[in-house]
Amino acid sequence: MSDLQQALDIIGRGAEEILKPDELAAKLKLGRPLRIKAGFDPTAPDLHIGHTVLLNKMRQFQDLGHQVIFLIGDFTGMIGDPTGKNATRKPLTREDVLANARTYADQVFKVLDKERTEVRFNAEWFGQMSAADMIKLAAQHTVARMLERDDFAKRYAGQQPIAIHEFLYPLVQGYDSVALKADVELGGTDQKFNLLMGRGLQEHFGQPPQVVLTMPLLEGLDGVNKMSKSLGNTIGINEPAIDIVTKTLKIGDALMWRWFELLSFDVSLADLARMKQDVAAGQLNPRDAKLMLARELAARFQGAAAADNAIAGWHAVVRGEGDTALLEQVDIPVPAEGLRISALLVAAGLAASNSEASRKLKERAVKVDAEVFEDPQRAFMPGFEAVLQVGKRSFARVRLVPA
Repeated sequence: MSDLQQALDIIGRGAEEILKPDELAAKLKLGRPLRIKAGFDPTAPDLHIGHTVLLNKMRQFQDLGHQVIFLIGDFTGMIGDPTGKNATRKPLTREDVLANARTYADQVFKVLDKERTEVRFNAEWFGQMSAADMIKLAAQHTVARMLERDDFAKRYAGQQPIAIHEFLYPLVQGYDSVALKADVELGGTDQKFNLLMGRGLQEHFGQPPQVVLTMPLLEGLDGVNKMSKSLGNTIGINEPAIDIVTKTLKIGDALMWRWFELLSFDVSLADLARMKQDVAAGQLNPRDAKLMLARELAARFQGAAAADNAIAGWHAVVRGEGDTALLEQVDIPVPAEGLRISALLVAAGLAASNSEASRKLKERAVKVDAEVFEDPQRAFMPGFEAVLQVGKRSFARVRLVPA
């Protein structure tokens, strides 16, 4: 296999679409590092593994010797990305954007090589742009062209309001590619219109058009909806290793293969094909495959030692093999009068509400240090330590401390 074909195979792994493959091959033949751009609007302070689908692809470009640009949309974040919205999105304040951006910068280097990453903020150029300049930029596209965007078209047809500033968002994102002289831009499938806008604007400004590479939107823990914090189906990259492990082990078998393809660096596509065959033949338990993936993700975001301890702790709780002391301990502040079991399970993140905790208690699904617990009135006081468990796979090693 040629070096070019090998690079194309790596770049194409998991990609939804590449526009255009022949242009990508031509750019790779230039013999210089390509400028690979991906933009992130800091709309929330924490990243989850759904965001890392793009970060992983950026890292693959880095490993092939290219320059990646992690663009923080501190200007676009104040407009509000209308993608997929059925109502005008509330813009963030400048303070919100900058606070979220600081946490982004700390988190992305759990995936990207810091020495080979160019971090930029698009307020660098838009902060210098005059009102007249923005009007000239807005003149590059028509309202009819904007209404070709699926979400705009649906809102217009449904007589849902579209604010004028929302039309600026694709233009502003597209102009980022001009300012950065991007060779390739990455984005989710829902960003295709905006990414193509970049191609058109680059041509208008006399630049070679960027290649557009779209990545799928990762399904969350429910296996149905896009991973989203608002839906509660995420794994945050700052979560403890044991939470990354236990949540990964809960995903469905079909979703597991998609996660491997989009999230794993350790398992090649050839390895993945063999694993699928082994599972189909009954030679590999899907749970053991998920353990491999869980360990890789936990190690990437929390370190190898924490990942190994989390896996060992999982075996100790779920299989009764090993020492539960290896689990990372969570300190939970409690009042002097203590907490009853329902409130304690909620505080430990093992139940969404007191009513859910009470229901699990009645189902005899709650354990304290491996023993079924049924007393809803007992108060647990500061100084108490134990492994709490709900069902087979949700557990936490806790210590209660004075509030």
